Amino acid sequence: MTGKATRTAPSSTDPEQACPIGPVVDIVFSRWTTPILWTLHAHGRQRFGELERRITRITPKVLTQRLRQLERDGLVVRTYHPEVPPRVEYEISELGRSLAPLFAHLTEWATAHLGEVERARHDYDREPAR
Repeated sequence: MTGKATRTAPSSTDPEQACPIGPVVDIVFSRWTTPILWTLHAHGRQRFGELERRITRITPKVLTQRLRQLERDGLVVRTYHPEVPPRVEYEISELGRSLAPLFAHLTEWATAHLGEVERARHDYDREPAR
């Protein structure tokens, strides 16, 4: 034995490697990403304060962080207008807009199945401790 650590290739049975949508879920369904994209899609170009008013429970710090990440991921476009005072606007990009069918399917699923989820939770919570 040589003392060198051997590195093994990822196993195809590793769920993180085997699931092709894992990276998409990480990008799209991070906390606050969906409400931001939904708001920009539904209301068009928004200034920071407008987003803050529409997404009432998000803090300014978190909104700033999420907008930066969404811009980095190419899902949001930030436009700086060098005026006095400076004006910054955010809008959903074409890449972000391409997620609309996914959100539509999720809305359909929610409409059809969230009642079942609530009933299952209720039944589970009524059972004795496991």
